[in-house]
Amino acid sequence: MRSMTGFGRGESQGDGVTWLVECSSVNRKALEVVVNLPRELAELENTVRNKLSAALSRGRVNVTIKTDTAAGGEAVLKIDEHLASQYLKALRGMSEKFGLSAAPTAADITRWPGVFELHEAEAEAASAWPLIEKALDAALTQLIAMRETEGAHLKDDIESRLRILGDLLDAIARIAPQVTGQHRKLLRQRLEDAGLPLPLDDERLVKEIALFADRCDVSEELTRATSHLKQFGAYLAAKEPMGRSMDFLTQELAREFNTIGSKANNAEIAHLVVAAKTEIEKIREQVQNVE
Repeated sequence: MRSMTGFGRGESQGDGVTWLVECSSVNRKALEVVVNLPRELAELENTVRNKLSAALSRGRVNVTIKTDTAAGGEAVLKIDEHLASQYLKALRGMSEKFGLSAAPTAADITRWPGVFELHEAEAEAASAWPLIEKALDAALTQLIAMRETEGAHLKDDIESRLRILGDLLDAIARIAPQVTGQHRKLLRQRLEDAGLPLPLDDERLVKEIALFADRCDVSEELTRATSHLKQFGAYLAAKEPMGRSMDFLTQELAREFNTIGSKANNAEIAHLVVAAKTEIEKIREQVQNVE
């Protein structure tokens, strides 16, 4: 099991350039990949996106790819001679107009805005991709390892809560058959207190008890809830991503316990249902981060 939260960083060197790749991911219902590339490598965006899509299935993943010029990347000095000639022409014109001498030095020219500019070397996509891919693979490996580590913690927590839900279902299953008998006793006691005692075989009493027993029967809900717990266990043991399936199953578990609580008409079962819904809510929060 993997979570959807993680971070990875990769680095590769070649041709005098160091490439740095960072991948970070957070929760999302579907896979959303955001790629930040140098402008001259924009054509590699789909290649990077496809590589991430093949390895991950859910989460918002931010990928940043850049060069580390401080680690050996080359830079290019560009001189705008046309702009320099315009400066000189303007300077001579002003000198003639105001009677000034114009003898700019080479040092003066370096201070003219825009004449000398230092540019980072622009990489070509075809030659840069093998190095970027190497760094991306390293970052992706770290990202997945972190997601798996957190996923293992999520799995342990979910399994412990599923065991609690199993115990609560067992307790409800033990109490549920007693509910009809308790209702029969309560009904007879109320009739006696009202001065209207009825024999046990009275048709009206038997019919009332039968209707109550049918209304408060939660055997189907218990069976479905138990089945959901078993299916949850299968999802936890699966190798492929199961986050969406577990999210749906959590909703179904909550639905079954809600029905049990409304049908059982028993205070003790109601307390057990409240405890179960608390655990289900905690499972739901954890499942939101499962890939």
